[in-house]
Amino acid sequence: MGKQIKKIGVLTSGGDSPGMNAAIRAVVRSSLYYGIEAVGIYRGYEGMIEGDFESMDVRSVNHILGKGGTVLKSARCLEFHKPEVRAIAAKQLKEHGIDAVVAIGGNGTFTGAKLLWEEHDIPVIGVPGTIDNDLHGSDSTIGFDTANNIVLEAIDNIRNTALSHNRLFFVEVMGRESGYIAAYTGLASGAFSVLIPENETTFEDLIEKLDKGRRNGKTSSIVVVAEGNKWGGASEIKQLFKEKAPSYDAKVTILGHTQRGGNPTCFDRILASRLGVAAVEGLKEGKAGVMAGIIKNEVKYTSLEDAIQFKDSVDEEIVRVAEILSI
Repeated sequence: MGKQIKKIGVLTSGGDSPGMNAAIRAVVRSSLYYGIEAVGIYRGYEGMIEGDFESMDVRSVNHILGKGGTVLKSARCLEFHKPEVRAIAAKQLKEHGIDAVVAIGGNGTFTGAKLLWEEHDIPVIGVPGTIDNDLHGSDSTIGFDTANNIVLEAIDNIRNTALSHNRLFFVEVMGRESGYIAAYTGLASGAFSVLIPENETTFEDLIEKLDKGRRNGKTSSIVVVAEGNKWGGASEIKQLFKEKAPSYDAKVTILGHTQRGGNPTCFDRILASRLGVAAVEGLKEGKAGVMAGIIKNEVKYTSLEDAIQFKDSVDEEIVRVAEILSI
């Protein structure tokens, strides 16, 4: 059992993801349920350095469960990479009586949280909030399901115009290092192909598949492209087709930040709520330097180091099934 926790700070950092507000709400309300004060830290580590804190009560988190974005705001703070800056942040926390921190975010957020714990003995628990689903230690991250549904609706709409004009569409989704969104939405939308960082598909393979589809009477095709695939984004791939396969009337749709901006799905609201409570209960039990996740529908705690270091690959079965059904 660690030291008694009397005041917990909660922050969101890095790219926002739908469901972060639900996680904030869960941290605040579960803290109060257990007789612990809750403090919102605005603008992530940037706000921590500046002491931009606000006490929160039950009413502070009214009506945010279903809202996208984050009421605590978010920022990427490169200054936090410096030990002397982290020392300033730790001093701010101690001066304000904040005993522990719940950090909601992804890899960068957890790296900062890990160093804060190791260097200044401030108990920290991470909550995985990223649409990329690229953190080890949870079957799903907060925002992944919502992003998938936003992308799926967009692809369904794009298919209507693709069919009307007999066109090839490249739809670019987020995922610099992870192909989860592309793979899942590719299968769910019946896309012709998916291009993801984990896949070694060659240009020749894709052309051969498209030509075969033409011979089988396919008049339009949608290819879902993860922004981090080896050929570059959808615009770069379109240029490649213009040079090497000009017979295809290729169009590009880049979904961009629309994937982050939706209101969280039921799944993400429940996931965020469970993980927010798990983070507070973990701190209360003396845990620190870990991430709260859900594995096979059970709360599990994974070290922040492992959550950051280990990369879970896209399920090959998802890619295999999508390939079978794309004929």
